[in-house]
Amino acid sequence: MKSARLCAFEILDGVIRNNAYSNIAVDKSARELSAADRAFVSQLVFGVIERRLTLEYIVSQFLTQRTKPKVKIILYIGAYQLYYMDKVPASAAINETVKLCTDAGAEFFKPLVNAVLHKIDKNRIDTDSIENEEIRYSCPQSLINMWIKQYGGEAAKSILETLNEKPPVFAVPNTLFLDSDELIYELMLEGVECEKAGDIVKILSPLNIAKSKSFERGLYHIEDMSSYLCAMALGAEEGDTVIDVCSAPGGKAFTIAQSMNGKGKVYALDIHPHRVELIKQGAERLSLSNIITAVNDAEKYNSDLPMADKIICDVPCSGFGVIRRKPEIRYKELDSVKDLPELQYNILLTSSKYLKASGRLIYSTCTLNKKENEKVVERFIEENPGFVLVSTNTVIPSKDGGDGFFHAVIEKV
Repeated sequence: MKSARLCAFEILDGVIRNNAYSNIAVDKSARELSAADRAFVSQLVFGVIERRLTLEYIVSQFLTQRTKPKVKIILYIGAYQLYYMDKVPASAAINETVKLCTDAGAEFFKPLVNAVLHKIDKNRIDTDSIENEEIRYSCPQSLINMWIKQYGGEAAKSILETLNEKPPVFAVPNTLFLDSDELIYELMLEGVECEKAGDIVKILSPLNIAKSKSFERGLYHIEDMSSYLCAMALGAEEGDTVIDVCSAPGGKAFTIAQSMNGKGKVYALDIHPHRVELIKQGAERLSLSNIITAVNDAEKYNSDLPMADKIICDVPCSGFGVIRRKPEIRYKELDSVKDLPELQYNILLTSSKYLKASGRLIYSTCTLNKKENEKVVERFIEENPGFVLVSTNTVIPSKDGGDGFFHAVIEKV
């Protein structure tokens, strides 16, 4: 069986050089490892991705020659352990990373890796005092500049300070069966530390969903605070017909269905069949019989769908609000997302055709980019005079709060 470090190297090589998705790669490559090794691989992979620009800077101070990309990845793995994994002794971090050279097909570079890592260990840099924000926060300057321009320097700093923090986890109680206080009691019986966060529950200790009896019994689902508040802003009522046009993984649909006390209908739609199946399984686990799942292309009008009282239009986006959950997103070229506003507008326009008179529609994204948020909504309101903008809300992520998020409430007159 391959070692944890070799597994981490192979995943990082795929992510950095071939743009693979880190979470999918970790799930696939580390499944045969022990629980402890899987946790080690996850920490190493996501950590190196998060701190990649900082690690490049650290390594560059002591690597005076050009070398192969795979060797740089090996050095990043070693440097990350030295700087950010306190439980790994420096000697073990260096020695095991040097051994990794052989397993990774870079045995010739063992002396180089050994020398560079020893220099890195003996000449520590206070990364928190680095003036260059791109290096300190490991975030491309182009993205930082966009946030400063669109949201101001103070908001941009708040965003940057959360990028490499561990994201909070929230559990939404299934109100068909219990409230937040009762869910806290159930979770504490399982040894899970938690506290109230409004009407939902913030998880304070590690939570293993696969072993959670209360999860299996359908007493809660996991959903970020920002997403939950967006779903509640829809104001769905008993007997309403609701359409969630881009529903997977289903968190908003679950929250809405519960807020309707299981009455009325919630159409939870997605273009990918396997993701629709995940929504269906979640609804069954939560005993939400008022959720109807179906495969549907949100860009194309579907005459088989009913007219709706309420619609959630949570569109595909660049994801710049959830970087702390998906660290590689920060390295996207801004030009690579320039076509998204047109797709988003088309989905919003198509979704609006299902809305009844006096109905309410929410347009939302998990990104912090006004071209995908306010600008799309402004265009829609300007080109469709039968709709009015009621309100907008932008969430700047914080250490203990929800992810970066945007939603606009639109009504049909």
